[in-house]
Amino acid sequence: MLLLPPPLLPVWLLRHSVALCLILLHSSVLMTFCFHHASTSCSKGCYCSEAPGGAGGGRTVRCSHARLGEVPRDLPNDTQRLYLDFNHIVSVPANAFEGLPLLAELDLSHNAIVKLENGAFRGLEERLKLLDLSANRLMSLNREAVGSLRSHTNLSHNPWHCDCELQHVVPSLELEPASLAGMVCETAVPEEHAGMPFLLLAHDVDLCKVARRTTDVAMLVTMFGWFAMVIAYLVHYVWQNQDDTRRHLAYLKSLPGLQHKSEESSAVSTVV
Repeated sequence: MLLLPPPLLPVWLLRHSVALCLILLHSSVLMTFCFHHASTSCSKGCYCSEAPGGAGGGRTVRCSHARLGEVPRDLPNDTQRLYLDFNHIVSVPANAFEGLPLLAELDLSHNAIVKLENGAFRGLEERLKLLDLSANRLMSLNREAVGSLRSHTNLSHNPWHCDCELQHVVPSLELEPASLAGMVCETAVPEEHAGMPFLLLAHDVDLCKVARRTTDVAMLVTMFGWFAMVIAYLVHYVWQNQDDTRRHLAYLKSLPGLQHKSEESSAVSTVV
């Protein structure tokens, strides 16, 4: 063990304390830089730009025409405007934008989205102002997917299947006028309403009442079918039993003892 003379001990401690402080300071700066880079770096294939208001105003992330097959998971958490249009996204999973507390505009138009998972826009209910889902492949929309969004929404140019559920969900959204005009029922329940603009159909027809009426008719048809099957089975059962009874009586009549008793009975009847 190295022993320093008493006069040199304070100098040695001072040097090593300074060195240790510099190492800790360097590590702290490096960690801060890494965390900041991880939270604000732009996603691959996207272009990021700062808002005019500076760091506090959020940033715009443009991922248009980036050939994305899914929503990026490494989006900067200070994203305020996100453009994911003209890609190949087929579904929006639950909590897809959960880490974006500042997100106010979201463009998902011109993709191949066929499904919005339950909770797809969870966390955006308060901040999101604009949502564009136009020109996709959406056929249905459920309450669990949109939650309590208050954003102005564009749902035009999708192959909508107009039914009771869609008629129930759409009024809860703040649809743009152009979106309402562009919503056309590619299919519908009942089928005669296919091809109609959703706005006219929803205004003139109660699809929920039609669905209930269709269900009642289906139930009546099913019950009639079961009743017909029961009647047919009973007729068949009686007919089969009738043949069996006839064969059984013929067999009994063919027995010798019964024939003798039958002749005696006939003779007694004649005497009487």
